[in-house]
Amino acid sequence: MAMKPIDNSQLLAQMRIMAESAGIHTAPVENISTSAVNSGGFGNLLTRAINNVNATQQESGMLASQVVNGDDGASLVKAMIASQKASISFQAVLQVRNKVADAYKEIMNMPL
Repeated sequence: MAMKPIDNSQLLAQMRIMAESAGIHTAPVENISTSAVNSGGFGNLLTRAINNVNATQQESGMLASQVVNGDDGASLVKAMIASQKASISFQAVLQVRNKVADAYKEIMNMPL
């Protein structure tokens, strides 16, 4: 069974969406220097994205517990928005992980 080729532009677009949802501002591809790539830029980007997802999930959990406990000033609307932000950012990171794993599998299956 042949794997379909990876669409680089689609992968980059998904990575940009994930970065934006995680609160990371990225430079256009043309502005990325080779030193940034060689210094682990992609790894650092993923690490920051995962840390931002974690922070978003913790904030969501805190707001949800405030609503459940009936704390004064707790807003159900803010808790629901934070929950959706956490869910979307997690799904974005998960999709990037899946695309990277697919790319790795495709590279490993290439004939030498």
